Amino acid sequence: MQRYFNTEIKENSFYISGDDFHHISKVMRMKIGDHIICVTNDGRSAICSITKIADDYVAADVVQWESSSKELPIQMTIASGLPKGDKLEWIIQKGTELGAYEFIPFIATRSIVKWDEKKSLKKLERWKKIAKEAAEQSQRNRLPLVHTPISLETLLNNSQKYDRKLIAYEEAAKHGETSTFVQVLEEIKKGESLLIVFGPEGGLTPNEVQLLIENGFYSCGLGPRILRTETAPLYALAAASYHLELLR
Repeated sequence: MQRYFNTEIKENSFYISGDDFHHISKVMRMKIGDHIICVTNDGRSAICSITKIADDYVAADVVQWESSSKELPIQMTIASGLPKGDKLEWIIQKGTELGAYEFIPFIATRSIVKWDEKKSLKKLERWKKIAKEAAEQSQRNRLPLVHTPISLETLLNNSQKYDRKLIAYEEAAKHGETSTFVQVLEEIKKGESLLIVFGPEGGLTPNEVQLLIENGFYSCGLGPRILRTETAPLYALAAASYHLELLR
């Protein structure tokens, strides 16, 4: 069944408009009586039956609320040093499928691409659309938050709200550090938040790492191999899923 987010709910009926209305009525050519899954803004999902297809909205009544959740037991935020090309789109798409709670691009010293504020709104809309489509495909209960790129200083200021904070640092991996990430996954409790910072191509500078450590971050390695900027976040998410979902 097709899954739709950000739907308006009144009593026991959902109302779907905008692009999703077009998708239901024009692309999928659904009819009254067809079943879809609607997801509320607070993460509840329900199997619904379409009861009305109007000129600009679709109404669907709840048939059965779903009891299971597809979300990671922790809120895992990926902070990526702004990479070049479409690498961030790849991180957002695949990271959403793997359960990321939030994506925060930041402008690192070694970020090759220069952020164009004039194109920021259009770019952000594209990233959010990619996350939405990936969340629908992977049957998630929540849309991950996707932010416009920020400075490292802003990232440090905002980091105070997270329960756990890590830096995926290639120098730590080169020196064989393997315990910090595992320890965090063993200690973290359901519902807690974890922020992991990843560098762009070329990695984080020693000064950036020092600033992060001074603000409560711990440096960690992600195994013996050095991973690309678009690979490392997916590795971390997959490892968290394995440790927190498959082993428990």
